[in-house]
Amino acid sequence: MSLQRFNLPALPVYLLIVSIGAFAQTTVFTMNMLYQVEMVKLNPLQLVLVGTSLETVCFLSQVPTGIIADLYSRRLSVILGYLLTACAFLLEGLIPRFETILFAQVLWGIGATCIDGAQEAWITDEIGEAQAGRIFTRGAQLGQLASLIGIPFSVWLGSIRLNLPVVVGGLIWLLLSLTLLWVMPEKHFQPTPKAERNTWHSMGRQLSEGSKAVRRSPVLLGILGVTFFLGLSSEGFDRLQTAHFVNNFQFPYFSSVIWMGIINAGSLILSIIITEIIRRRIDITQSHLVGRTLFVLNLGVIGGIFCFSLASHFYLALLAFWSVELLRGTSRPLYMTWIAQNSESRVRATVFSTAGQVDAIGQIAGGPGVGYIGERFGIRAALLTTGALLSPIIPFFIAALRKEKVPATMEPIEATLQSEQHISLDDSQKDML
Repeated sequence: MSLQRFNLPALPVYLLIVSIGAFAQTTVFTMNMLYQVEMVKLNPLQLVLVGTSLETVCFLSQVPTGIIADLYSRRLSVILGYLLTACAFLLEGLIPRFETILFAQVLWGIGATCIDGAQEAWITDEIGEAQAGRIFTRGAQLGQLASLIGIPFSVWLGSIRLNLPVVVGGLIWLLLSLTLLWVMPEKHFQPTPKAERNTWHSMGRQLSEGSKAVRRSPVLLGILGVTFFLGLSSEGFDRLQTAHFVNNFQFPYFSSVIWMGIINAGSLILSIIITEIIRRRIDITQSHLVGRTLFVLNLGVIGGIFCFSLASHFYLALLAFWSVELLRGTSRPLYMTWIAQNSESRVRATVFSTAGQVDAIGQIAGGPGVGYIGERFGIRAALLTTGALLSPIIPFFIAALRKEKVPATMEPIEATLQSEQHISLDDSQKDML
């Protein structure tokens, strides 16, 4: 029996979810890594294992959590996801121990996969496909605004006590999940047909079909090679960047808490600006231009990681870090567009799914080794390793670009860009996982 008591329209409820969710997320993640480094005192291997455990749980729980959204209720899946996320961060913030944080990743990973896809599917069912793209864009804009507000709020809380942003963010998610019990409508849900449900068999079938599609396309084969090495290198960089700032530099003028706020705010604002410039200057309907732009951006990422790992001065390290974050953030929508433009419509969803699985496998495979190097030889050595792990994308890019025919003007892949704009727990924020 539903606990819904207020007959609110779906649209304002959706906008409430994305704005409050983004605010809570930024409140937590602005200080979360600093909390793990300074208060919990995790070493490099432990830091990476936390991220690897999360990625593993997310990968394994896709099917079980998908059953809830496909068979029973997308509303239930979303509410359960936010409730589990709240419990995860309350646990992490209140008990500063490595073992507790690992267990929190299990809760969060299950919660994140409950939300992933179900939230977008729910609002699309309620308002119709024709309106979905416009609403996703509006939600992304509200999420960015909420994130900008969340950063100074997190800094204020962190200046009082370093675990407060994590605890308060968990409380916000808890209040959101309880509020949704009363106000979130679901009037148009239809159980997913059996043939379309997310099961282990369907996941295996998708991977098989995706592999066949990739083998038929040398361009897609190159793109998935790039995807694997992006995943292989990303976990170490994402988990060790804060430890590198804290352990290898002296923060000038301000405390580490304030600097984490500055670093995160700078990354967010610059990313918004650069992404808009790219959107206006690059013709995303030309697949070969998208691929070449991605190649240049990722060369910059490799160089930026090496500069960040070797920098001896704080401001040089900061500029290198911002460069890496900007280039990675700008690459994401272009990467999704490049895949869409080089895959046939009938297998496009399968190729996207395969790319996601390849990325996850890369992250799970690459993280522990980088963490061990960081523990054994130091964080600089670990970050240099992440740059080296990313370098094999160069021949894959070259191979893909050589095989790609220079096409006539293609139709814009609007759904791809709208979907990428709407990602909230991931991907720009997923780097913080």
